[in-house]
Amino acid sequence: MGKKIKKEAEPPPKDVLPRNLQRLNTMGAAGNLYFDPLTIESKKVATVVLMLNSPEEEILAKACEAIYRFALKDDVKKLLRELDVMSSVIAQLAPEEVLIHEFATLCLANMSAEYTSKVQIYEHGGLEPLIRLLASPDPDVKKNSIECIYNLAQDFQCRAMLQELNAIPSILDLLKSEYPIIQLLALKTLGVITNDKEARAMLRDNQGVDHLIKVLETKELNDLHTEALSVMANCLEDMDTLVLIQQTGILKKLLSFAENSTIPDIQKNAAKAITKAAYDPEIRKLFHEQEVEKCLVALLGSENDGTKIAACQAISVMCENSGSKEFFNNQGIPQLIQLLKSDSEEVREAAALALANLTTCNTANVIAAAEADGIDPLINILSSNRDGAIANAATVLANMAMQEPLRVKMQNHDVMHALLGPLCSANTVVQSKAALMVATTACDVEARTELRNSGGLEPLVELLCSKNDEVRRHASWAVMVCANDELMAVELFRLGALDILEEINLSVSRKNKFSEAAYNKLLNNYLSLKYSLTGYLSSSNIINDGFYDYGRINPGTKLLPLKDLCLQEPSDLRAVLLVNSKSSDVSPPASMEDKSSDIGYGRSISSSSSLRRVSKEKTNYPFSTRSGSPTEDKLEPTSGRNTAVSKSTTKEKGSRKGRGKKEEEKVKEEEEVAAAPKLTGEGSPDKEWYPPSDLDFCVYVDEVTKSIFPITNIEEQIEALAKYVAEKMGGKVSKEKLHDFGWELHISELKFQLKSNVVPIGQIKKGIFYHRALLFKALADKIGIGCSLVRGEYGRAWNEVKLMNESRKGLIGALPPLEVYVVDLMFHPGRLMKLRSKEADLYRYL
Repeated sequence: MGKKIKKEAEPPPKDVLPRNLQRLNTMGAAGNLYFDPLTIESKKVATVVLMLNSPEEEILAKACEAIYRFALKDDVKKLLRELDVMSSVIAQLAPEEVLIHEFATLCLANMSAEYTSKVQIYEHGGLEPLIRLLASPDPDVKKNSIECIYNLAQDFQCRAMLQELNAIPSILDLLKSEYPIIQLLALKTLGVITNDKEARAMLRDNQGVDHLIKVLETKELNDLHTEALSVMANCLEDMDTLVLIQQTGILKKLLSFAENSTIPDIQKNAAKAITKAAYDPEIRKLFHEQEVEKCLVALLGSENDGTKIAACQAISVMCENSGSKEFFNNQGIPQLIQLLKSDSEEVREAAALALANLTTCNTANVIAAAEADGIDPLINILSSNRDGAIANAATVLANMAMQEPLRVKMQNHDVMHALLGPLCSANTVVQSKAALMVATTACDVEARTELRNSGGLEPLVELLCSKNDEVRRHASWAVMVCANDELMAVELFRLGALDILEEINLSVSRKNKFSEAAYNKLLNNYLSLKYSLTGYLSSSNIINDGFYDYGRINPGTKLLPLKDLCLQEPSDLRAVLLVNSKSSDVSPPASMEDKSSDIGYGRSISSSSSLRRVSKEKTNYPFSTRSGSPTEDKLEPTSGRNTAVSKSTTKEKGSRKGRGKKEEEKVKEEEEVAAAPKLTGEGSPDKEWYPPSDLDFCVYVDEVTKSIFPITNIEEQIEALAKYVAEKMGGKVSKEKLHDFGWELHISELKFQLKSNVVPIGQIKKGIFYHRALLFKALADKIGIGCSLVRGEYGRAWNEVKLMNESRKGLIGALPPLEVYVVDLMFHPGRLMKLRSKEADLYRYL
């Protein structure tokens, strides 16, 4: 083969400019050729990557520099990763040429900022040579290497590898460097690495705390103090390290350093370090022993908002320790109250957070916050733009509301009106705290009235529909408290609270103790619905005027209001039994049962209650429009309520004494006809509707008040009332003749006469179990006999009373438990049968 000669006319490659090629000397037997230096310029990345395989150090250095410059562009970085340049660059860390190390580490430092490049450096074993180069004599190599390690340390796998390679001693040596940038990068790297427990132990074992203290004690290095404190904060999370710091007196130095420093960032980071470490109970205890609270109180007086915020956050964590909580009672709370008035919303939020934790389960701190005039600024924060500040302020106010004197002060500051905004918030935490605050502050009638007048009930009811468990729980609690007021209960019924609570309680996952309690509380204000749903009224459930027994309904079924039922035509449906002692000729204030015609639910507010509760109800129900029995008319002659009823019934009763039987029947028939228009809704359509009157029931109330109420023995009272009820309902009925009693025909005739399915209980003259049990309960409530009403199956219902066992009377010591008896109103009126006895079961069950 002939010798190849280059053609002169052939153009050079596009990526290579003209070269000066001159034949030099021929040396050695092998005939190796040496050339003068070549000037090469390339614009192709691939060409530069190939240059990394050159054995010449100068070319390698220039190639590394070129790749670094290429890597400054994002699109080039992607291409470099595709060309797998990392392995070639990392390979250049092995030679002992400093110039190559400088540009190779510079290239890696730049590339390591991206996650994909980090993975490639880690996978190609780049960490080990980088750690080795931390001891390089060249400061640029050190700087580039530690910067690359800092970027890599953001990944937990790289941090674990750094611990395996024992990198911490080499990094600590960099703190002795005379170059601040190297010291700063070393501290930043330590700050990341020491997030891991194992790394903190390695730092302690290598006297890392001493290195950090030297940095903090050197005033010339004040620009590094912030990062040094950041590393120290991580060290404080390690109990062994903290004990070492405490035993050597370093902790005292740190607290003094933070308190006396004039650099805001140092004070801020010191407070953050305390916050981070204080989450551990043992560390909190140790901090308290070192009186860290004094340092934090001093930091509250800083002019820097960031320092104030950090100090407040530290206090909020430290007060988990009971000793710290007591310390801040005298020192700290007044300063925090002042911070509530700050122009900075962030400061106000942090101060409110500290106060929230300080006042939780601590009456002394609650009183201290109130005495420092904290109520007004806390209420002002409820209108803040920051949800966190509102939630924290609401928590403090809820804690204050637990104390009655403070609750009164809060009401004087119009706190209920201020709660309207938080209740309408979209933030679930704010909603929860606002509902909790309603639950704690609405314990008084005045507060509930203010809440209702300010429009707070509607958003409160809406919170019952929240998907958040805590919001729903606190809203249920608040509704339960508000339902103590009957006028509030009216509004809650109108807003649909009962329907929502019923739906919640049907769900296993959504219901809670408060939702069940709130539902029962509302039902106690609407006994008609309660009896239809549950079939039970306790002795504390006093039947008032307007109560009606519709019969059993299933959960989720709406109970029609009394007005709608009265306006219905008679049908084959079960008769609705009505209890009402109010006269239709008098226009009484609207009761809850009356209002049920508009809201779908309701319970009578205006009612005759038991005599033993009269004085109590006057005190506890200032908004109640109770009216009713002739007995109460005698007790309140100037009230003007039901005067017409009393007079008419008394006059009627007196006149009947001189009349014959036929005349009495005629008068009674006229009364029934007079009552019919009321039942059917006849008359002027513009006239306000009232429940139909029941003059016979009024007479019953008057008679039992005069004849049975004076009896002093409770058992004799019950027996007398049972016989009275049985007499009015058709007398004693034997079991054998029960099917011939004819009560169904009698009820049908009444429905036809009244032109309605609603039948007043007093007009029933032939009644069985459930008629008599309702009449007994209604009359017993009027004269103060405690009894319950229980609905059974197949038309059965009965009354239960609690009496002391005769055999236990006179015994010395604690009172024996009362025993429950069933009252016989059918077979042997007045007989008391012990609950679950054979005769009681025969009475209760078919």
